[in-house]
Amino acid sequence: MIAIIIPARYASIRLPGKPLIEIKGKPIIQWVYEQAKKSKLADSVIVATDDKRIFDAVKGFGGCVEMTSSEHKSGSDRIAEIAGNNPEIDIAVNVQGDEPLITPESIDKAIQCLISDKNADISTLIREITDKQEILNPNLVKAVIAKDGKALYFSRAAIPFEREMGHAKFFAHIGLYVYRRDALFKMTTLAQTDLEQAESLEQLRALQNGMIIKTETVDYKPLGIDTPEDIEEFKKIVING
Repeated sequence: MIAIIIPARYASIRLPGKPLIEIKGKPIIQWVYEQAKKSKLADSVIVATDDKRIFDAVKGFGGCVEMTSSEHKSGSDRIAEIAGNNPEIDIAVNVQGDEPLITPESIDKAIQCLISDKNADISTLIREITDKQEILNPNLVKAVIAKDGKALYFSRAAIPFEREMGHAKFFAHIGLYVYRRDALFKMTTLAQTDLEQAESLEQLRALQNGMIIKTETVDYKPLGIDTPEDIEEFKKIVING
């Protein structure tokens, strides 16, 4: 069974309660849920939360939701709890709860990427970038990829460094992950690594422990809801169709 699991928490330093912010009569979490439900490869969609307000909101629009511990340090930990409570889940898809424009086509490409490579533990998405501001932006994670699509490294730095201009391609990482069940449990029980702590990037824990992350390139450019400005941008997109 393939399950999309959407971690959603109420606490947020920059935008508290963002899953429940309503746009055109629907909370952000509902926008994400409805997009995820359009996936052709997933068998179910579950919201994972530690907040009763989010739980009630998802129940209110008819969605599937499960309560999780409030002690989790990351979304993958929250997803692992859900997978542990649902032994029928073979593949778990981590769709961020603050990306209301996530496309079902992108979700399915990530799922198919893992299904097609029996050696991969995890799959994820990347997009090619050429804009210098994006390349230099430390908040936009970059990925270095092997010829076969396997991830070599992720960094907030502008990698690869171009000693001679015009030879390198740059890829931005999109934070959607597809895990095989055993890989999810392995990753969430491993200790943090030095690279993970240095870059504050959880996926480096998997790479540093020899796990294989396969990437799929898509055209989708995510809009994460992290600030009031992001809300206004999303409103414009929704209003203008």
